[in-house]
Amino acid sequence: MSAADIAVLGAGMHPWGKWGRSFVEYGRAAARGALADAGLDWTDVQSIVGADTVRSGYPGYVAGATFARALGWQGARVTSVYAACASGAQAIGAARAQILAGLADVVLVVGADAAPKGFFAPAGGERPDDPDWLRFRVLGATNPAYFGLYARRRMAVHGDTPEDFAQVKVKNAAAGVLNPNARYRKAVTAEEVAASAVVADPLRLLDICATSDGGAALVLSSTDFARSRGVTDPVRIRAVSTVTPTYPRTVLDLPDIATDSTVGLGAGGEPAAGSFRASIARAAYEEAGLGPEDLSLAEVYDLSTALELEWYEDIGLCGPGEGAKLLREGVTALGGRVPVNTSGGLSSFGEAVPAQAIAQVCELTWQLRGTAGARQVPGARAGITANQGLFGHGSAVVAVR
Repeated sequence: MSAADIAVLGAGMHPWGKWGRSFVEYGRAAARGALADAGLDWTDVQSIVGADTVRSGYPGYVAGATFARALGWQGARVTSVYAACASGAQAIGAARAQILAGLADVVLVVGADAAPKGFFAPAGGERPDDPDWLRFRVLGATNPAYFGLYARRRMAVHGDTPEDFAQVKVKNAAAGVLNPNARYRKAVTAEEVAASAVVADPLRLLDICATSDGGAALVLSSTDFARSRGVTDPVRIRAVSTVTPTYPRTVLDLPDIATDSTVGLGAGGEPAAGSFRASIARAAYEEAGLGPEDLSLAEVYDLSTALELEWYEDIGLCGPGEGAKLLREGVTALGGRVPVNTSGGLSSFGEAVPAQAIAQVCELTWQLRGTAGARQVPGARAGITANQGLFGHGSAVVAVR
């Protein structure tokens, strides 16, 4: 057991869907589920960290206090964090830091969202210095437009095909069928993907994740506290990576339109090796003392089917351009060597932004405990989560058993 390990005592979720209720309700339900799973009362929690949602007014901006109030004021330390899609990982990182610093033995992490219909758009107002606002207002570049550009690049550079992309959906839908928390629980065929409406060529409706309501929560503790409760072999979080890019950024990244100029490197300068996304997982592996060869499974951020293939490469399961080959060989499917998105992924859940990175760790927890039911990865011992928030927010968590 590493000195930097923290224990996952409880995991809970509110099922994803479009429920039409407040994000507070989803977060409270997930929190209560995680506390029950941990065998703890809310009054046992010494600190609460909330992942913020910018779509729900002031209560969403101070999610930690909002959830503390919903559960009943009891004096716990409170933290609220926002990092777009990486908010959940930032929340886990903040909780971990408090535990390792000795500020709290038990921390509750909660994220929840009530998403709009259709794709996400930036908050209102005129903000010409905001790249997120600029891409919508000046270019009309919605998220699906970016997903389509990523897919086109993979087709041009690596030879991926729309049929490869469709197989990602087929794989993830097969896992989602087995997950009671998933929004979409129906098997999908490649023919159904191909017959769905074009959204951003070459991607079709079933290639792109939805926007959803949902919530996820974790009860985290020191390993000493876990032992004091008789939990001698808990799932442990061994690394949390929340890195930023390094200069120069030579690969286009959502939502930025341009890369950095390499002129500033000077004579003999070389751009940093690898992409920002690859650096996210690399930092997590270095901290955990593990590598991709040690993984039993992974949860990655499949905003689109094409993007999942890129994550295979970014987390080191294969070399650049080999993601589709890995998929075709069945390596990343349930029953494969390293199943990816055993939860069903965003393909089966949709985006509930502050909850997503937390939900990924919930899935690792259940898999590493051996309690994932029909989607269980036999003998799972180590897993990684990976996603990326806007404006250079890395997000990866390594959990072990």
